[in-house]
Amino acid sequence: MWPASRRCGTRDTDDCVHSFIAIKPDGVQRGLIGPIISRFENRGFKLVGIKLVSPSKKHLEEHYADLAEKSFFQGLIAYMGSGPVCAMIWEGRDAVKTGRSILGATNPLASAPGTIRGDFALDVGRNVCHGSDTVDNAKKEIALWFEETEIQSWKPAAFDWVYEKP
Repeated sequence: MWPASRRCGTRDTDDCVHSFIAIKPDGVQRGLIGPIISRFENRGFKLVGIKLVSPSKKHLEEHYADLAEKSFFQGLIAYMGSGPVCAMIWEGRDAVKTGRSILGATNPLASAPGTIRGDFALDVGRNVCHGSDTVDNAKKEIALWFEETEIQSWKPAAFDWVYEKP
């Protein structure tokens, strides 16, 4: 996808990965892009890709292909196509696993206070955001939503204050 040298500033470690996070149409419409970005930045993750897009039905069907047999699939596709989506790539140590923790449980009512869904959502059908569930799925989702040229490589000034030196 992109060279390992682009990962996590100047470090290349197995636990330093990329995760795909999308703010769904309800989150965009409610003005939650800034607060959600702040949650990831405050934790120490680095934003390496972001764009506001209106995905096509075909694009969404490919993204959610694993759910195609579910009864809610068509409603999910219609909802995700109902407005803009803020697609993002976050980089950092255990970004997929920790990103899921920051988001909270898929069902907002089961999400702990302090998580994005626990603080900003009530209904599973309007749960504000999507996050990759595995590193492999993150790679697939990033490749689906972003061109390689849209992924930035940079080292934040606070890098050494977030990560210990090896």
